Amino acid sequence: MHQKTLINDTLLQLKYSRIIVLLAEKLEIEIPQAMDIFYTSDFYNDLSDKANQLHNMGDQYLAESIILELQQR
Repeated sequence: MHQKTLINDTLLQLKYSRIIVLLAEKLEIEIPQAMDIFYTSDFYNDLSDKANQLHNMGDQYLAESIILELQQR
């Protein structure tokens, strides 16, 4: 395992799932649609880059950031 690993991949996947559930709740949509929004967002790409350390931010904040991105499309 790399010493520079900032977050375990399993923990990151769990964070993704929590954000997807929050998106579904806040936007009042089904989980598959929330997954589509999440995984196609620019924010997801930034979040996936562990060097950005966005995974340290709260789930609510991250969900709101994705919603803001969605509104600006």
